[in-house]
Amino acid sequence: MAVSSHTNTLTSCYHCGEDCFDTDITIQDKVFCCQGCKMVYEILNQYDLCEYYDLNSKPGINQRITARNDKFAFLDDEKIAQQLYLFKDDTQTHVNFYIPQIHCSSCLWLLENLHKLEPGILRVTVNFSKKEVLIVFSHTQTSLRRVAEILTAIGYEPYISLQDLQHKKPRTNRQLVYQLGVAGFCFGNIMLLSFPDYFAGAGGLDESFNRLFRYMNLVLALPVLLYSAQAFYKSAWGGLKHGFLNIDVPIVLAIFVTFIRSLAEVWQGQAGYFDSMTGIVFFMLIGRILQDKTYQGLSFDRDYTAYFPIAVTVLKEDKEVPTTLPDLKTGDTIRIHHNELVPADGIIVRGKALIDYSFVTGESAPVHKSIGEIIYAGGRQLDGSLEILTIKEVAQSYLTSLWNRDELKHKEEKEVSFVHLLSRYFTWIVLFIAAITACYWAIHEPGRIWPAVTAILIIACPCALLLASSFTNGHILRILSRHQLYLRNAQAIENMANATHIVFDKTGTLTGKTGSSVVYYGTSLTPGQEVLVAALAAQSTHPLSKAIVAYCGNPAPLAVHDFQNFTGKGVCGWVDGYFIRLGNADFTGAHKKNEQEGSVVYVAINEKLAGLFTIRNTYRSGLRQLMQQLQTQYPLSVLSGDNNHTANKLQKLMGSKATLLFEQKPADKLAYIISLQQQGKKVMMIGDGLNDAGALKQSDIGISLTEDSNNFTPASDGIMDAKQLPVLFSFIQLCKANKRIILVSFALSVLYNITGLYFAVQGILSPLVAAILMPASSISIILISFGCSEWQGKKLSSKAFQQMPDKCHVPG
Repeated sequence: MAVSSHTNTLTSCYHCGEDCFDTDITIQDKVFCCQGCKMVYEILNQYDLCEYYDLNSKPGINQRITARNDKFAFLDDEKIAQQLYLFKDDTQTHVNFYIPQIHCSSCLWLLENLHKLEPGILRVTVNFSKKEVLIVFSHTQTSLRRVAEILTAIGYEPYISLQDLQHKKPRTNRQLVYQLGVAGFCFGNIMLLSFPDYFAGAGGLDESFNRLFRYMNLVLALPVLLYSAQAFYKSAWGGLKHGFLNIDVPIVLAIFVTFIRSLAEVWQGQAGYFDSMTGIVFFMLIGRILQDKTYQGLSFDRDYTAYFPIAVTVLKEDKEVPTTLPDLKTGDTIRIHHNELVPADGIIVRGKALIDYSFVTGESAPVHKSIGEIIYAGGRQLDGSLEILTIKEVAQSYLTSLWNRDELKHKEEKEVSFVHLLSRYFTWIVLFIAAITACYWAIHEPGRIWPAVTAILIIACPCALLLASSFTNGHILRILSRHQLYLRNAQAIENMANATHIVFDKTGTLTGKTGSSVVYYGTSLTPGQEVLVAALAAQSTHPLSKAIVAYCGNPAPLAVHDFQNFTGKGVCGWVDGYFIRLGNADFTGAHKKNEQEGSVVYVAINEKLAGLFTIRNTYRSGLRQLMQQLQTQYPLSVLSGDNNHTANKLQKLMGSKATLLFEQKPADKLAYIISLQQQGKKVMMIGDGLNDAGALKQSDIGISLTEDSNNFTPASDGIMDAKQLPVLFSFIQLCKANKRIILVSFALSVLYNITGLYFAVQGILSPLVAAILMPASSISIILISFGCSEWQGKKLSSKAFQQMPDKCHVPG
């Protein structure tokens, strides 16, 4: 019996760069992988928009799966469309679309030239970071549906979900920006007006001018105290209400003490420290804004409405009526088209289903269902269309109940950052020094208690620690995002660095959702027979058929006659005079059903069984090296919803000490994470589907893996592109370096504090010394934290380049 497995060298598509299985789809000397990519090129060429290809090499999105013609029919319903409008008057309409396919400058250029394809479009503005487009169009010349279809035709299908209908996006909070602007204006002018006092001993301005400038400084300091510093007041008060001394408490104390001390000195005819107070607020706000900026553009708290379509096709009196999901009722009959999501639990009344439940259950194998059987929300139909009678509304469906589990609502707070703990000790030390100083001067010279104690609280403010953490965390978050790991916030960096046990989901995480290992057993197929098999398999959209096409190579342009697709059984047809069958054992006449690992497709030529293909999911490239790195420092576990057929190979991959658990339900995964935490472990969970959502949220750090960071992912602390999984160990090392950078920066700031305390404990801290030490400390901390972070980022880039694997797979 012959066993064969091989690959082919393929040509890249001119439009999208993917492998071309059929090199006969060409225009002039340009080869395309499918008719869809060719069609997009023809559209761009027709409207003289081929500069799109000059800006970036192969910038397009693969068009093998194209939207059906009526997909956006629901936008003809003004009731639905009106809820998507941002603005509408007598002449124009404004609408904002989320387009996940935006990825390069070519996309931006083409979208901003959309008016050349559709004259009714007046203006397009692209937000590249959020992957959104604001489109202004004339509703007298075109329609919202036409705009969506034009975008889809050129490969930029807008993603419109139920979430768009139910929730308006929150407006950007610009208060911090305004507060920074006020603080910056006041700080700069106070510094300028304070110069005469700095050098008063050198014969400066007349005292009347100095007095005027001091009062002007007081007036300028009031907006900073009352408005710009509000963010720190709220944070400090929130910590105190919960009995916790966070880093903002000593900063607020320093702000108030500095202002009161300065107010007293102005009253006594002295300069005060308004420049130091406003400087503290100004630099703190810069760090906070830069850190918050990195959190924008990606949602981590998504619910099921972001996954569901905005409308479905309801059959009423033999007519297809687009209906929004909130209006879908029990007893409605809906039509589910190929590759569409099942939005509500229902009973099949027409057609047969091949449902992919991997997102909900983690089980990779599609499930066959026939008339009379129940299918549940969250599955995706992979084979043709079917009709179902809804038995539950969307809000009561199985997927919704999974999402609304109690463990996803109630979650204990994760540990507090070491920055707050360090700040707490630092604050008590400063207060201790202030108390000792007060006692000393109470004995020797009571008049110096006030200037000495207030000077200590001014100069020993832990602003350098907050600056170091804000700038370092913000820059590390940006570095990680450049490598397609998007963390929720700065605390996620620390939790990732502190992890002591790593847990992986299997399906969709260790194994890819795309790509497969194909092995043929049986009578050797000649090259000509492989061409026949590929030609037949190419007529089917089934994932197993696609895998066989990839195995057999480029299908020749052969006509397939009398092609028939029997759902759940297989396909057959005449190719070049040969009758070919591909399918299960009964369909192809195989009498001996050998147990094989993976999915099995038999092939029969002229009703004679030739052999069988086994198709198995493959583990992601680079996993072996990653696991070797992780095994040296972490205990590893794998939780899988699949059966244990691949246990031996997975054990070899993960190491002999790894824990492997199969047939795990969502509750089982959650219970395992809790059991590890009860043993004192800090758990990092890497998963992908809704079945992992409880475990991801319970973990100390949950990372959701996705083939596309813009697609739906469960609530998590981070979202990582699947291609970056081999770099996980380097990501963890960078997170550990983050803490070291903050500590080094803080150590440097302590030197400034010691210098300032030398003057402060004696009660002789002058405005000039404070004016030099405060900005010098802040600026040097910013430069050091940025420089060290950038250095670590370059090390990560170098490691990532070395660790990113070639296209080698560990067979599953």
